[in-house]
Amino acid sequence: MSDRTALVIGASRTLGLGLATEYAHRGWNVIGTVRGTSRTGLHDLAEASGGRVTVESLDMTKPEQITALRERLTERTLDLLFVNAAITRGDIPIADVPEEMFTEVMVTNALSPMRVVESFRSLVAPTGTIGVMSSRQGSIGLNTRGGQDLYRASKSALNQLMRSYAVRYADAAHTLLLINPGHVRTELGGPEAPLTIDQSIPGVVDTIDRHSGEPGLKFLDYQDQPVPW
Repeated sequence: MSDRTALVIGASRTLGLGLATEYAHRGWNVIGTVRGTSRTGLHDLAEASGGRVTVESLDMTKPEQITALRERLTERTLDLLFVNAAITRGDIPIADVPEEMFTEVMVTNALSPMRVVESFRSLVAPTGTIGVMSSRQGSIGLNTRGGQDLYRASKSALNQLMRSYAVRYADAAHTLLLINPGHVRTELGGPEAPLTIDQSIPGVVDTIDRHSGEPGLKFLDYQDQPVPW
């Protein structure tokens, strides 16, 4: 067992639940967040964890809820803060994307994760890790086929914002990671995706753990390979 603690933002299902489950299986204490009050797989995991997993409520698109959770956890020290949340609204050419949809995706995928990071950074241990779930589609260099304009743009924006964050706090010793989990069979990844959650997430956790204690920002995939910016 470990005394290390991970806060996983967006842990109700798929990749986030996979992360919470993997860390719990490795003996970590896990705080996972869910939106709303409906029962989720995270609640089942918490019930079976013997107190190692706890559930908190957070809609990270609502700044007041970020503030409230930060206050509830003010006495905790986090070895890992990992933000996992993203939406897509289909493969629509950018000129056809309604303004409301553009705002919704950018707020959810880029702005809100950074608000969480900024709010909780002081709870992360001095040599702890801050990770954010990015995507291969956030890579400008790897965009050779186009498509998914808005989703790609939101993940590229997230990457850029994390780069600015890393520069702003260059004197901090935190490990900063943008993680590409691979093309995973989820609602977002689609049923034809080549990877299952069980194939992706252990690699994600291994990659995060392997770089623990290394200051600075890296963009890596679930196999610990660098992803071109």
